[in-house]
Amino acid sequence: MSLEQQYTAILGQLGEDVTREGLRDTPKRAAKAMQYLCQGYQQNLEEVTNGALFSSDASEMVLVRDIELYSLCEHHLLPFIGKAHVAYLPNGKVLGLSKVARIVDMYARRLQIQENLSRQIAEAVQQVTGALGVAVVVEAQHMCMMMRGVEKQNSSMVTSVMLGEFRDNAATRSEFLSLI
Repeated sequence: MSLEQQYTAILGQLGEDVTREGLRDTPKRAAKAMQYLCQGYQQNLEEVTNGALFSSDASEMVLVRDIELYSLCEHHLLPFIGKAHVAYLPNGKVLGLSKVARIVDMYARRLQIQENLSRQIAEAVQQVTGALGVAVVVEAQHMCMMMRGVEKQNSSMVTSVMLGEFRDNAATRSEFLSLI
C-alpha cells in the first residue's frame, strides 16, 4: 500500500469523506510533504559535507548560531521548531560554513527526539572535522506539547551536548554559552 493510500485510509478512519473537494488531493499532498519532511533518511554525512573540509591554522572557536530547524517528534509525528547553535575547536581543519547547517538539517529531517538530535549533530561535526571539541545547543518549541496534552504555549526545550574541550574545559564551555 502506497503512502498516499495510507493517508486516504487514515482520513477515512478519522471520519472524513475523502472524496469531498477539499480532501480530494490531500493524501497525495500529505505523502509528498511527509517524504520532504523526512528526507534526512535519504542523506548521509559524506554527501552532505561533500568534501568541504579545508586545512586551516585556525585554533579559535568556530560558531554558527541560530540555525533554524524543523523536525517531527517520533512520538506524535508533530513538528518541533527551533534553532541550533553549533561550535567546534578546529584541529587543523575547518568545515565549509553551509555544511554545518546541512548537518543540522539532515538529522532534523528524520523522526526524532530533541535530545538525540543534539547528540547526532555534535557527533557528526566531531567525526567530520576531528575537532578538539564540539558544542551543540538546540532550543525548540514542540507542537506535541502546545497543541495537545498539557497545551503549554510558551514552553520551550533546551538541550546541549558538549564533547572534548567543551566538556572538559569550563572556560571554553563558558565562552561558548556566553556567545550564544
